[in-house]
Amino acid sequence: MQAQADAWRREGQHIALVPTMGFLHAGHLSLVRLARERADRVVVSIFVNPTQFGPGEDLEAYPRNPERDRDLLEAEGVDVLFLPSTAEMYPEGYQTRVSLDRLPQHLCGVSRPIHFGGVATVVIKLLHIAKPHLAVFGEKDYQQLLVVRRMVRDLNLDVEIVGGPTVREADGLAMSSRNAYLAEGQRPAALTLSQALANARKQVAEGERQAAVVIASAVATIQSEAETAIDYVKICDPETLEDISEIDRPVRMALAVRVGHSRLIDNTALLPPNPSSSASAQGETP
Repeated sequence: MQAQADAWRREGQHIALVPTMGFLHAGHLSLVRLARERADRVVVSIFVNPTQFGPGEDLEAYPRNPERDRDLLEAEGVDVLFLPSTAEMYPEGYQTRVSLDRLPQHLCGVSRPIHFGGVATVVIKLLHIAKPHLAVFGEKDYQQLLVVRRMVRDLNLDVEIVGGPTVREADGLAMSSRNAYLAEGQRPAALTLSQALANARKQVAEGERQAAVVIASAVATIQSEAETAIDYVKICDPETLEDISEIDRPVRMALAVRVGHSRLIDNTALLPPNPSSSASAQGETP
C-alpha cells in the first residue's frame, strides 16, 4: 500500500482514503463518491479494529461480508481496497498508542473509555500507510470525526479531514452496519432517535432556548418505545462537546440508545433563529 501511494504521489496524483470496518452500506458508498469527487485515486480500507472494542463489546459478532464489500467497491471504481490483517496492523510486541485528553471524555467515551484511543491509533496508522492527501469520515459518527480532526491538527499531519453527511433510510433511520442487529419488530424503537432529533430541530427553530427542555422532550420520545435504553442524550458545543445549557448559537445534539442488542447513535445540528455563527460551520445535513 505504501509503495502504491508513493508511486501515485510521484505522478502528482491526489489520493483520498475512506477508512471503514466493512459491511458496507449506502452511507459508506456516499463517502466513497465524495472521495472520488476530491481526488484522482481512492483507497478504501476495511479493518475491524480490535483496539477500539472494550470487554463485552461486539468485536467477534461485528457483521462482516468482505466479498460483497469488494463487489460494491469495484462498482464504485475504487482504485485500491486495503484489507490488512490484525497481525499486520498490530504485530507481536506492538506497544504504541495515541490518546486525546478531553474529547473522549464526553458522549460515547463515557461508556466506552478505550474506544477513541483505539480509533485514534488505527486512523493514524492508516494515514501513514495509505499516505492520502485527504481522508473522508461520516458525520454520523460525529465524535469520531472531531477526534480525528483534533489529532490531525495536534500532530501537524499533512492531510485534510473531510466530513460526509449522514445518510438515512427512507424512514429516517441513520444508516449503520449495526442496524443489522435489529430484530424484527424493533424498527419503531430504532426510529425514535431520528424522531427525537427532528423534534429538537423544530423546537429550537421555533425559539426554544433551554437545552434541558429539548433534552426532556427527546427522552420522552425515545422512552415511548419499550425496547429502548438510553445511554445519553446531550446538547453540546460542536467543537469541544462540553454540555450546553442555553441554545443561543449553533450546537450539536447527540444520542446513543440501545435497542435490543443494537447500540445506535445519531446526531444533528440545532440552529436557533438568527444564530451568532453560521450553520455551515456545523456541517449539518438533516
